[in-house]
Amino acid sequence: MATKPETVDQYIDSFPTDARRRLVELRELVRSHAPAATEELKWGNPAYSLDVILLVFSGHRDHANLVFTPSTLQAHLGELDGYGTGKGSVRLPYDQPIPADLLGRMIAYRIRELHDDGVKWR
Repeated sequence: MATKPETVDQYIDSFPTDARRRLVELRELVRSHAPAATEELKWGNPAYSLDVILLVFSGHRDHANLVFTPSTLQAHLGELDGYGTGKGSVRLPYDQPIPADLLGRMIAYRIRELHDDGVKWR
């Protein structure tokens, strides 16, 4: 039985090359749009917080998920045509480029809704 990752680096390194490349891309995107956020594992997945969780991402067999609050997803739903979504999540297939500009705006929205509106995590 494999050991559970204890760091985000270990988490990312546990995936095959295509998935690992995407997870590194998401990590860099989050760090560039939320440089003050702390990075840690929550529920076994990379999470970014400003005292309150901003977002979480996870890797899966064919895609990565970037998970925001449902309100952040709802505010951008009209721009997510072609991407699978769930309760706050955006499915990002490994074989397609990510919508980096849109995801950056979603990160900025999430930070704003936390600071200005007090929207906590879930």
